[in-house]
Amino acid sequence: MKKRLTITERIKITKRGIGVLKQYCPGLAGGKAVSALLAAVQPLVSVWLSAKIINELDGERRMKQILFLVAAVVLTNFIVLLVKSIVDRVTEEKEAQMWNFFGKVFADKTMAMDYADLEDAKILQQKQAASQNLFMFGNGLGQLVWGLNSLVNAAANIVLSLSLTITLFLSDAGSKAVDSPLWILGIGICVVLGGLVNSRATQEENAIFEKWCNITVWFNRAFTFFGQVLSTSLERAKDVRIYKQNTTADRAFQKMEERDKEARAHVLHMAAYPALAAAIASIGNIVCWVYVVLKAYLGAFGVGSIVQYIGALGKLGTGVQDMMFVLIDNEVYCRHLQGLFDYLDIPNHKYEGTLPVEKRAFCDRGDTDYEIEFCNVSFRYPGAEAYSLRNLSLKFKIGERLAVVGKNGSGKTTFIKLLCRLYDPTEGEIRLNGVDIRKYDYDEYLSIFSVVFQDFKLFSFSLGQNVATAMEYDKKKAEQCLKKAGLSERLKTMPNGTDTILYKDFEAEGVEISGGEAQKVALARALYKDVPFIVLDEPTAALDPIAEAEIYLKFNELIGQKTAIYISHRLSSCKFCDEIAVFDNGAVVQRGCHEELMLERNGLYHELWSTQAQYYGNAV
Repeated sequence: MKKRLTITERIKITKRGIGVLKQYCPGLAGGKAVSALLAAVQPLVSVWLSAKIINELDGERRMKQILFLVAAVVLTNFIVLLVKSIVDRVTEEKEAQMWNFFGKVFADKTMAMDYADLEDAKILQQKQAASQNLFMFGNGLGQLVWGLNSLVNAAANIVLSLSLTITLFLSDAGSKAVDSPLWILGIGICVVLGGLVNSRATQEENAIFEKWCNITVWFNRAFTFFGQVLSTSLERAKDVRIYKQNTTADRAFQKMEERDKEARAHVLHMAAYPALAAAIASIGNIVCWVYVVLKAYLGAFGVGSIVQYIGALGKLGTGVQDMMFVLIDNEVYCRHLQGLFDYLDIPNHKYEGTLPVEKRAFCDRGDTDYEIEFCNVSFRYPGAEAYSLRNLSLKFKIGERLAVVGKNGSGKTTFIKLLCRLYDPTEGEIRLNGVDIRKYDYDEYLSIFSVVFQDFKLFSFSLGQNVATAMEYDKKKAEQCLKKAGLSERLKTMPNGTDTILYKDFEAEGVEISGGEAQKVALARALYKDVPFIVLDEPTAALDPIAEAEIYLKFNELIGQKTAIYISHRLSSCKFCDEIAVFDNGAVVQRGCHEELMLERNGLYHELWSTQAQYYGNAV
């Protein structure tokens, strides 16, 4: 059983939620509140003015007063409805886009988190629970948007209704029986009791809904995967058909349907609460009518005031019931908001230093010396017992070409993650020009690296924007980088040159490119950034042999004076590098150029090379 949130905690969570809405959806919460206020004011003002018109017609019948009141009704309704229409139009537009804004909440957190946390299974599960509750059911921020509307409307109804009924209870009918406070008590009991019954129904519904939400997290994942990914992903479409994976989806949906039956079994039980509330509300209406009519009959007020008091009492009952619903519902979405905030409040543990990285021109000049050194570095992934790297010492300078090779799981990727400071060493230091890289400003340190990962991603933007990773870019520079990367012929066929949109996600005229072409775009992206260190992780894996050979022949021209760290399973590429570091079981077991390592007949490099060479004839 979850611990109930205190009123103080709920107020604090709600205020923070409103702050998030203001930050990501500016104007949405305020617009909803104004619209709800106007929705509550308009009918009650009309009732009040209508009562005055009827009283005037039943009394002195002053034409000027009647015309004034009629004009006031028409003008007030016109102004309120006009303003509400404008506010609703703006608010509806914002509400239609709020899910995109909510997505940015998670995107911003993801970009701000330590990379290590992005690979933490517990944190991933925490994120998934928060995002699925929000995007699948509207829990949390979505409920807060709608809850604010109900809160303002209910509060306005209660305040305005009470202000219009005070004279009812203060007016003297000249009868002790009619003027007795027991009438007020009876009306109050009916109003409150109806609200309590409704709130009880809300609690029951929320408990069932909460349970249903919790047990359907897996089913929502299944629905997303089978219903969207498998059905729309061209990458998976072939396997789905060949291996009949739709049968797996059928089993998942069958389980989901069984759970839905459990939830539907409570429908009849839940219907009793609204029915009881409606019955109590009917009794309350009867009491109100009798009380108001009796007072009017005894001369306490005019006939028109009957309209005012009956209308106001009806709104009072509705307002009290709605307020009780809001207060119950608030606890539910505060729980979901707390889950979201727990995720957003995950602290960053990585120390982000303050030292600036010296900016240097990356061209053929003598002032571009950067030196990186791994000093007895060991690393173990969080929660793992075994070390992925052990006592690694390695040094390289600007202009060198370093190839990193080894079997799968030997530590190559971990080495790159540490170099780019996605992780920090468990033991030892990594130094840039003799200074521990943890002391440098984190963003500045990252700015000296350009990386082409094996699992790189291109986006459904223009070709030039993909190269520059920016909306605005140097068109001439982008074209030069694409040509260097071997994409000059394909660029000529692009209908709009570098302005051509890639893929068809957002543009029907988008151009689809092959995996090899995409890899060349990724290489051009690394060149465009123009930084001293380029890390290439299997940069030619998707290229055909001719294109790969072309890249290798132009390797020095592509890299220039930059340092290239090259990870590859194709050892033929290592011949283009100044030095080769052979990784095995988290350590560098050999180091040297290709010719030197081939002389070590019993070494791992010779073994790996010979194993590959036998498939290419006399490759050695």
